[in-house]
Amino acid sequence: MPTQFHPVTYADSEPRAPRDRWDRLDVLRGLAMVWMTAFHFCFDLSYLQLWRQDFYHNPVWTWQRTAIVSLFLLCAGLAQAAAHSKQTSAARFCKRWAQVAGCALLVSAGSYLVFPNSYIYFGVLHGMAVMLLLLRLMQGCNDRVLFSIAVLCLLAPGLYQYVASGLPASLVELLNTKPFSPLGLVTRKPATEDFVPLLPWLGVMLLGFQVGRQQIAKSGAWLPAYLAQPAQNALSRGLAWLGRHSLPYYMLHQLVLMGSLMLLVLLLPTALD
Repeated sequence: MPTQFHPVTYADSEPRAPRDRWDRLDVLRGLAMVWMTAFHFCFDLSYLQLWRQDFYHNPVWTWQRTAIVSLFLLCAGLAQAAAHSKQTSAARFCKRWAQVAGCALLVSAGSYLVFPNSYIYFGVLHGMAVMLLLLRLMQGCNDRVLFSIAVLCLLAPGLYQYVASGLPASLVELLNTKPFSPLGLVTRKPATEDFVPLLPWLGVMLLGFQVGRQQIAKSGAWLPAYLAQPAQNALSRGLAWLGRHSLPYYMLHQLVLMGSLMLLVLLLPTALD
């Protein structure tokens, strides 16, 4: 998620995106938030046994989760490319990183209260916090090296699954344990409600960063010009606003969704009496 910039006011006096932001990138992130909200709403219905669905094995849901996380991380990579081109200070990066890491710890604590046997110990925010640090360290690599690392990250879990049967069982089991599973070299998914390991997901963020940086370096490149176009209507401005406030929204949306549905479950029998 990109660093926040100072807002400006345009001549029409309507609130618009800060001038240093890519408006359409914020819209894209806002769309991801809406999709994520719909996904979590369906999950909550299933969790409360209002609409039974298999979110852990049914491809309808597992592929949606993959697409949503991919969209988030691509946006994060593009945003980091934009920040890199503007030479964002280390202090500003550290402030935003601390917000992401702090929220990740809150997610772990909150999920432990609801799912003590499958709490989130390395979900999307945990993964993003580590990936942002790794990306910061790799910003000096050229595009070819970054692309190679990204492809290797994407392929590594599948390659590991292929060769795992020939590795020492003790090593395979060690990599499956909770301290080492965030690397992503696992032969079985750990018991957790959200799992976004470094492999393959670091590859997605690196691709977003590499493509964004490459496009920014080109004079008249289409991607920065397209993403920087201002939101033109109320819907796109609303999505852009949501994209610019994605972290607090992420932290609050499940509290509202789950709380509202639990209240409905409690009140519905009374209303029917």
